[in-house]
Amino acid sequence: MREIIALAVVLTASPVYSDQITPEALESLPPADVVILGEIHDNPFHHEHQTRAVAAFAPKAIVFEMLSPEQAKVVTPELRNDEAALAAVLEWESSGWPDFSMYYSIFIASDAPVYGAALPREAVRAAFSEGAAKSFGEEAVRYGLDRALPEEVQAARETLQFEAHCAAMPLNMMSGMVEAQRLRDAGFSRTVIEAYEDTGGPVAVITGNGHARTDWGMPAALSLAAPELRVLSIGQLEDTPEETPPYDLWLVTLPVERDDPCAGFAVPSGDGNEDGG
Repeated sequence: MREIIALAVVLTASPVYSDQITPEALESLPPADVVILGEIHDNPFHHEHQTRAVAAFAPKAIVFEMLSPEQAKVVTPELRNDEAALAAVLEWESSGWPDFSMYYSIFIASDAPVYGAALPREAVRAAFSEGAAKSFGEEAVRYGLDRALPEEVQAARETLQFEAHCAAMPLNMMSGMVEAQRLRDAGFSRTVIEAYEDTGGPVAVITGNGHARTDWGMPAALSLAAPELRVLSIGQLEDTPEETPPYDLWLVTLPVERDDPCAGFAVPSGDGNEDGG
């Protein structure tokens, strides 16, 4: 689903700079401990750019939003050289993610160990109904999940979720979607910190644009949990934004032809990747 680029940048982790770049610039990125490579999931150009960046800056670890920790453990060097076998072991075809061929080039762009950041569905459901802090557990304070969002931020995020879900769900249900997104950002960030501590970095992160946002995505969570890490966030858009988007660096790419994402929209259960992040 196409990212909705709007809403005021009002949280604390605003970027130090925000510049539009060309794909060539991905081969000479500024130094960073963590490079978050955002995407619109079904756009192959975005995966080509992620591959280009990973090949250039040679991370010591790659964190995938799309994989669970258990899936990441089965990604052996041998499997990385066999696209069909790797897709089969990861059960990618039934995962709900776009075609594996778009992601495979990222796996072979580096021999760095792969980490899976996806959270259990039960945890995301719990965040939807009971709040992110309770679902996350004892480290919730470290990632700021114990703190209510400022009213204007909460309202903005609920509006974003409402529009991303094609206005097919009641607006008063969007607070649960926001909590689920906060949980994912914290959970993904926890995996990034683990990968950095294991390898010494830098760490590449393959994730949706929503999680790459500097104002309230992973960069904001990492700024609380591991402020010593230098985080670089890169977003990839399909339209030129009217306002500066919430990324340190960003690209505008060709769009992908896709069916109307709101046609036949089904009410989600709060446990999947419905927010497009």
